[in-house]
Amino acid sequence: METVLRLRDIILVRGEHRILDGLSWTVTAGQHWVLMGPNGSGKTALLNVLTGYLWPTHGQVEVLGERFGETDLRQLRRRLGWVSVGLVEQYARYHGELSALQVVMSGAEASIGIYRELGPEVRDRAREVLDRLGAGTLEHRAFSVLSQGERQRVVLARAWLAQPEILILDEPTTALDMVAREALLTGLTRLVEDSKTPPTVIYVTHAVDEVLPWFSHVLLLRQGKVVAQGEKAKVLADDPLRRAFELSVQLVWRDGRPFVTLGSYAERSAVPANQK
Repeated sequence: METVLRLRDIILVRGEHRILDGLSWTVTAGQHWVLMGPNGSGKTALLNVLTGYLWPTHGQVEVLGERFGETDLRQLRRRLGWVSVGLVEQYARYHGELSALQVVMSGAEASIGIYRELGPEVRDRAREVLDRLGAGTLEHRAFSVLSQGERQRVVLARAWLAQPEILILDEPTTALDMVAREALLTGLTRLVEDSKTPPTVIYVTHAVDEVLPWFSHVLLLRQGKVVAQGEKAKVLADDPLRRAFELSVQLVWRDGRPFVTLGSYAERSAVPANQK
């Protein structure tokens, strides 16, 4: 199968800290991955490595057939989509006067803001994506007056409009209430399932129940190391989750989504040291 990205023996050292420690990871076409782990496990650092914003101390990075050190990263990044709270805040702070539709349309230029007239075709595509995310009624509202959940869906629509080959969603439900969270997850599912050729999705989260049925694989990290990776049914099991989060965990599946019951934080001492 076609390789979408391959990381080999990645070590990332900053100061006296090993942020990533011997990490290898391969994603092939048709897979959608969840990247999961506690705070400080290296999730954001890993994203920055695979997008070329952090250079590993050791190891090889290959994304969409391009090997880092032998390719123009500026051109490669145009083939990637990224949704993060930081991007949402950047739009709100510097381009809050733009309408939701204009923010989505800016995805066609891969720009922060709009700097030239965009044609009716781009406008129609932007409306379509907003509608599929359940946010069509927002198109004329200024980005600055939208709720956090609405902003997240608009920025997701912007990334989708650009038709990336890889779509990276970095904790997109941060600070959302449960209604806004489910609206975003439902809209994302609709985009993926309605698309004939969806991008490879890499979704970063702390929440096990955000692993939607169409996600195929999970990469589970702790302290910069891989605890487990592979098909989600094998990785999302009591023992790997217990080793990653250092808590006793009971996991059940409902309608294709996993849900966990966590043990007391005091039970961390019950996890044998050789299993951490």
